[in-house]
Amino acid sequence: MRLLLALITAAILAGNLAGCVPVVAGGAAAGGLMAADRRTSGAYVEDEAIELKAEKQINEKLGNRIHANVTSYNRNVLITGEAYDESAKQSAESVVKGIENVRSVTNEVIIGPSSSISSRSNDAYLTSKVKARMVSENRFPANYVKVVTEDSTVYLMGMVTRKEAEDAVDIARNTDGVTKVVKVFEYVVVE
Repeated sequence: MRLLLALITAAILAGNLAGCVPVVAGGAAAGGLMAADRRTSGAYVEDEAIELKAEKQINEKLGNRIHANVTSYNRNVLITGEAYDESAKQSAESVVKGIENVRSVTNEVIIGPSSSISSRSNDAYLTSKVKARMVSENRFPANYVKVVTEDSTVYLMGMVTRKEAEDAVDIARNTDGVTKVVKVFEYVVVE
Protein backbone atom coordinates (compact mmCIF):
# COMPACT_ATOMS: atom_id res chain seq x y z
CA MET A 1 0.00 0.00 0.00
CA ARG A 2 2.84 2.42 0.82
CA LEU A 3 4.51 1.64 -2.49
CA LEU A 4 1.28 2.36 -4.36
CA LEU A 5 0.83 5.67 -2.52
CA ALA A 6 4.45 6.62 -3.23
CA LEU A 7 4.03 5.81 -6.94
CA ILE A 8 0.82 7.85 -7.17
CA THR A 9 2.48 10.81 -5.42
CA ALA A 10 5.54 10.58 -7.71
CA ALA A 11 3.32 10.50 -10.80
CA ILE A 12 1.41 13.58 -9.67
CA LEU A 13 4.58 15.50 -8.86
CA ALA A 14 6.16 14.50 -12.17
CA GLY A 15 3.09 15.82 -13.98
CA ASN A 16 3.33 19.04 -12.02
CA LEU A 17 7.03 19.43 -12.87
CA ALA A 18 6.32 18.96 -16.56
CA GLY A 19 3.73 21.73 -16.46
CA CYS A 20 0.89 19.32 -17.20
CA VAL A 21 -2.50 19.32 -15.56
CA PRO A 22 -2.00 17.14 -12.47
CA VAL A 23 -3.53 13.70 -12.57
CA VAL A 24 -5.76 13.40 -9.54
CA ALA A 25 -5.54 9.82 -8.31
CA GLY A 26 -7.58 9.95 -5.15
CA GLY A 27 -8.68 12.58 -2.68
CA ALA A 28 -5.61 12.29 -0.47
CA ALA A 29 -3.20 13.02 -3.31
CA ALA A 30 -5.26 15.96 -4.56
CA GLY A 31 -5.57 17.28 -1.01
CA GLY A 32 -1.77 17.19 -0.69
CA LEU A 33 -1.33 19.35 -3.78
CA MET A 34 -3.96 21.83 -2.64
CA ALA A 35 -2.49 22.03 0.86
CA ALA A 36 0.79 23.30 -0.60
CA ASP A 37 -1.02 25.95 -2.62
CA ARG A 38 -2.29 29.39 -1.55
CA ARG A 39 -5.53 28.93 -3.46
CA THR A 40 -8.58 27.64 -1.66
CA SER A 41 -9.66 24.13 -2.61
CA GLY A 42 -12.67 25.69 -4.33
CA ALA A 43 -10.47 27.99 -6.44
CA TYR A 44 -8.19 25.05 -7.31
CA VAL A 45 -11.14 23.00 -8.58
CA GLU A 46 -12.61 26.03 -10.36
CA ASP A 47 -9.29 26.65 -12.14
CA GLU A 48 -9.33 23.09 -13.48
CA ALA A 49 -12.94 23.57 -14.67
CA ILE A 50 -12.11 26.91 -16.33
CA GLU A 51 -9.22 25.34 -18.25
CA LEU A 52 -11.35 22.43 -19.48
CA LYS A 53 -14.31 24.62 -20.46
CA ALA A 54 -12.11 27.20 -22.21
CA GLU A 55 -10.14 24.69 -24.25
CA LYS A 56 -13.33 22.88 -25.29
CA GLN A 57 -15.16 26.07 -26.27
CA ILE A 58 -12.16 27.54 -28.13
CA ASN A 59 -11.75 24.30 -30.06
CA GLU A 60 -15.46 24.17 -30.91
CA LYS A 61 -15.61 27.81 -32.02
CA LEU A 62 -12.25 28.22 -33.76
CA GLY A 63 -11.09 24.71 -34.70
CA ASN A 64 -7.80 24.78 -36.60
CA ARG A 65 -7.68 28.60 -36.72
CA ILE A 66 -5.88 28.55 -33.37
CA HIS A 67 -3.62 26.43 -31.20
CA ALA A 68 -4.40 27.71 -27.71
CA ASN A 69 -3.21 26.65 -24.28
CA VAL A 70 -5.30 27.85 -21.36
CA THR A 71 -3.91 28.08 -17.83
CA SER A 72 -5.96 29.33 -14.89
CA TYR A 73 -4.59 30.26 -11.47
CA ASN A 74 -7.01 31.66 -8.89
CA ARG A 75 -9.41 32.39 -11.76
CA ASN A 76 -6.83 34.56 -13.56
CA VAL A 77 -6.43 33.04 -17.02
CA LEU A 78 -3.42 32.99 -19.33
CA ILE A 79 -3.91 32.09 -23.00
CA THR A 80 -0.80 31.17 -24.99
CA GLY A 81 -0.28 29.64 -28.42
CA GLU A 82 -0.65 30.68 -32.02
CA ALA A 83 -3.62 32.04 -33.98
CA TYR A 84 -4.21 32.22 -37.71
CA ASP A 85 -5.15 35.91 -37.46
CA GLU A 86 -6.04 38.70 -35.02
CA SER A 87 -9.72 37.81 -35.25
CA ALA A 88 -9.07 34.27 -33.99
CA LYS A 89 -6.89 35.61 -31.17
CA GLN A 90 -9.59 38.04 -30.04
CA SER A 91 -12.32 35.39 -30.39
CA ALA A 92 -10.39 33.08 -28.08
CA GLU A 93 -10.13 35.87 -25.50
CA SER A 94 -13.87 36.56 -25.79
CA VAL A 95 -14.64 32.88 -25.24
CA VAL A 96 -12.53 32.80 -22.08
CA LYS A 97 -13.98 36.05 -20.72
CA GLY A 98 -17.44 34.53 -21.15
CA ILE A 99 -16.72 31.59 -18.86
CA GLU A 100 -18.26 31.83 -15.43
CA ASN A 101 -15.95 32.87 -12.56
CA VAL A 102 -13.07 34.12 -14.77
CA ARG A 103 -11.62 37.22 -13.06
CA SER A 104 -9.08 38.34 -15.66
CA VAL A 105 -7.55 37.21 -18.96
CA THR A 106 -3.99 37.70 -20.19
CA ASN A 107 -3.91 36.97 -23.92
CA GLU A 108 -0.37 36.13 -25.05
CA VAL A 109 -1.38 34.31 -28.25
CA ILE A 110 0.83 35.25 -31.19
CA ILE A 111 -0.24 35.53 -34.82
CA GLY A 112 1.52 32.87 -36.85
CA PRO A 113 1.64 29.20 -37.76
CA SER A 114 1.09 26.55 -35.09
CA SER A 115 4.21 25.54 -33.21
CA SER A 116 5.94 22.30 -34.16
CA ILE A 117 6.05 19.16 -32.05
CA SER A 118 9.77 19.77 -31.42
CA SER A 119 9.07 23.31 -30.23
CA ARG A 120 6.37 22.05 -27.87
CA SER A 121 8.69 19.33 -26.58
CA ASN A 122 11.39 21.93 -25.94
CA ASP A 123 8.85 24.08 -24.08
CA ALA A 124 7.85 21.14 -21.86
CA TYR A 125 11.54 20.49 -21.19
CA LEU A 126 12.16 24.16 -20.26
CA THR A 127 9.14 24.13 -17.94
CA SER A 128 10.49 21.06 -16.14
CA LYS A 129 13.97 22.63 -15.90
CA VAL A 130 12.58 25.81 -14.34
CA LYS A 131 10.38 23.86 -11.89
CA ALA A 132 13.28 21.58 -10.96
CA ARG A 133 15.48 24.62 -10.24
CA MET A 134 12.72 26.12 -8.08
CA VAL A 135 12.63 22.91 -6.07
CA SER A 136 16.41 22.56 -5.80
CA GLU A 137 17.07 26.22 -4.91
CA ASN A 138 14.28 26.09 -2.28
CA ARG A 139 13.84 29.88 -2.06
CA PHE A 140 10.04 29.47 -1.74
CA PRO A 141 7.59 26.55 -1.94
CA ALA A 142 7.71 25.58 -5.63
CA ASN A 143 3.95 24.91 -5.73
CA TYR A 144 3.32 28.63 -5.21
CA VAL A 145 4.36 29.28 -8.83
CA LYS A 146 2.86 27.76 -11.95
CA VAL A 147 5.25 27.70 -14.90
CA VAL A 148 4.02 27.79 -18.51
CA THR A 149 6.41 27.88 -21.46
CA GLU A 150 5.55 28.84 -25.03
CA ASP A 151 8.20 29.31 -27.73
CA SER A 152 10.93 29.47 -25.04
CA THR A 153 9.12 32.30 -23.22
CA VAL A 154 8.37 31.39 -19.61
CA TYR A 155 5.15 32.69 -18.04
CA LEU A 156 5.00 32.66 -14.24
CA MET A 157 1.65 32.59 -12.43
CA GLY A 158 0.68 32.29 -8.81
CA MET A 159 -0.27 34.03 -5.61
CA VAL A 160 3.10 35.23 -4.37
CA THR A 161 4.81 37.87 -2.29
CA ARG A 162 7.01 40.40 -4.08
CA LYS A 163 10.13 38.58 -2.84
CA GLU A 164 8.85 35.20 -4.07
CA ALA A 165 8.10 36.80 -7.45
CA GLU A 166 11.62 38.23 -7.66
CA ASP A 167 13.12 34.85 -6.79
CA ALA A 168 10.94 33.01 -9.31
CA VAL A 169 11.85 35.47 -12.08
CA ASP A 170 15.55 35.19 -11.19
CA ILE A 171 15.43 31.39 -11.36
CA ALA A 172 13.52 31.35 -14.66
CA ARG A 173 15.62 34.09 -16.26
CA ASN A 174 18.85 32.22 -15.42
CA THR A 175 17.70 28.86 -16.77
CA ASP A 176 19.47 27.86 -19.99
CA GLY A 177 17.19 28.06 -23.03
CA VAL A 178 14.73 30.60 -21.60
CA THR A 179 14.55 33.64 -23.90
CA LYS A 180 12.03 35.78 -21.99
CA VAL A 181 10.13 35.76 -18.68
CA VAL A 182 6.61 37.18 -18.31
CA LYS A 183 5.04 37.73 -14.88
CA VAL A 184 1.32 37.00 -14.54
CA PHE A 185 1.35 37.05 -10.73
CA GLU A 186 -1.24 37.98 -8.18
CA TYR A 187 0.62 39.61 -5.27
CA VAL A 188 -0.23 38.78 -1.67
CA VAL A 189 0.94 40.05 1.70
CA VAL A 190 1.81 37.28 4.13
CA GLU A 191 1.96 38.05 7.82
